Order: sequence, then C-alpha cells, then structure tokens
Amino acid sequence: MPLSKTDDWATPQALFDQLNAIHHFTLDVAASSTNHKTPNWCGLDHANPGMRDGLAITWESNRVWCNPPYGREIKDWVKKAHYESKHAEIVMLLPARTDTAWFHDYAIQHKVTFIRGRLKFGNQTGSAPFPSILVEMK
Repeated sequence: MPLSKTDDWATPQALFDQLNAIHHFTLDVAASSTNHKTPNWCGLDHANPGMRDGLAITWESNRVWCNPPYGREIKDWVKKAHYESKHAEIVMLLPARTDTAWFHDYAIQHKVTFIRGRLKFGNQTGSAPFPSILVEMK
C-alpha cells in the first residue's frame, strides 16, 4: 500500500451529514478552520488557544465528532474517546486497522461499523488507500 503524504483526511460531507442527522453533533474535536463540521471545534489553527488541542480539553456533555489524524497519534485519540465516552457520546471515523493495539484495546469495546468500499476524503477525486470504520462510543 502506498504511503500517504498526509495524515489529515477531511471528512466526506455526505457521510457527516448522514451521521449528524442521527447524532446532532455539538463538538468536532480534530478539525481545522477550513474543515470543521460543527460551529464548536478544536484544531491547531483555532483562534482560541484553549481550543487548539482536542486531546487536552474535556469532551464531557457533548455529542462529539472525531475524525483524528491517522498517523501514530491515532492511538491517543481512540484512547481519549474511550475514556471520554463515560460522559459524552462520540462517533469516530477511523481507518480499519484491525491489527493494531488501539483497535483491540479500545475501539472493539464499542459499536464498530465497517464502511463498504473506500471513502473519498475532502476534495479528493480518488478513493482512500484504506478501508474505513465508524466507532460509536456511548
């Protein structure tokens, strides 16, 4: 499988719209000023320094959308979501890496839905080089 030049995969709008109609998300914890899906969001380029690190804030009492960076730090996001799910409803869009520790330690303990086919992220014309899953944590 070819390596990606980025670990930033913008959420496909149609997929988000479908999930948002069900979950009514209040916080996008891993976004940017150009790709956030909710008015309340966290990202490195947020104007408010307190909202630049989604891993550092509490997600409590929110309905959280999380499409985290897919690099090595993905394990930190899945672990955080697992523990935050005691006080928040969280839906994560993740690569289907069923051989990883983060999948077995955290994701599999929740509702996992495999997405048929390969997603087209952001404005990409081609499909992702990997399959995707949704993990719903409550």
